[in-house]
Amino acid sequence: MAQTSTAAAPGLKEGIAGLYDESSGVWESIWGDHMHHGFYDAGEAASMSDHRRAQIRMIEEALAFAAVPADPSVSMLADDAAKKPKSVVDVGCGIGGSSRYLAKKYGAQCYGITLSSVQAARGNALASEQGLSDKVSFKVADALEQPFPDGQFDLVWSMESGEHMPDKRKFVSELARVAAPGARIIIVTWCHRDLEPSEDSLKPDELNLLKRICDAYYLPDWCSPSDYVKIAESLSLEDIRTADWSENVAPFWPAVIKSALTWKGLTSLLRSGWKTIRGALVMPLMINGYKKGLIKFTIITCRRPEAA
Repeated sequence: MAQTSTAAAPGLKEGIAGLYDESSGVWESIWGDHMHHGFYDAGEAASMSDHRRAQIRMIEEALAFAAVPADPSVSMLADDAAKKPKSVVDVGCGIGGSSRYLAKKYGAQCYGITLSSVQAARGNALASEQGLSDKVSFKVADALEQPFPDGQFDLVWSMESGEHMPDKRKFVSELARVAAPGARIIIVTWCHRDLEPSEDSLKPDELNLLKRICDAYYLPDWCSPSDYVKIAESLSLEDIRTADWSENVAPFWPAVIKSALTWKGLTSLLRSGWKTIRGALVMPLMINGYKKGLIKFTIITCRRPEAA
């Protein structure tokens, strides 16, 4: 894996928690409860009104790519109905947008974990407001040491949290550990490009760009999509599939920058604190990374083998 920062820098967990403690309220006030990219048709010129719908579409596209059964409100084949998720873990849950969506969609029990106490509290408050307290709960926990028994969940969901993990193998191993036999694992994450056969690492200018992003967003080492595939293979996970959705998220960061430059965005940033401001200042670097083909917005899905 290309090295872009110290693998497990001192204070990384505290930095991540502090960033989201500080910034989650700003994000929610402008963008709502889904703290992830939107999914757009490639080449689409999206308006501001499209972006929240695109975030919901991201969830649906990830479910479809992983062959998780479709909307249970319409008639299902018996086999699909049996495979409908009943217990879901949302690893790196933010304020719980995905968990509440999946609980409403499938009637599933959803458990979210985050390093941010502010996010966990807000997620639980929103679940209560929406009448979902019996279906959805959130707690502070480390994704690399999840507080769940082996084989508890039939859908393991990680929407844009893998980039924060200092040990990618341990991360995927924990996802696999809490997955029930036959359970689907969905990872949507930021990666760097795959290395060419002649390369031992990314180019110096690429490493420098990623380091500047890492410093602002409390990210450890990045890895490539093929690194994730190798990890999944080494853990004997099955039905491993990946896709590069970079073109499908292209309108997202320009839209975030545009929203930050509104009066509401600017005043919210100034009130939030330095971590949030620093994150906003490097948003153009994300756009640059995508345009260079360095940053790859990647989905990886796999399945824990059925019990013997």
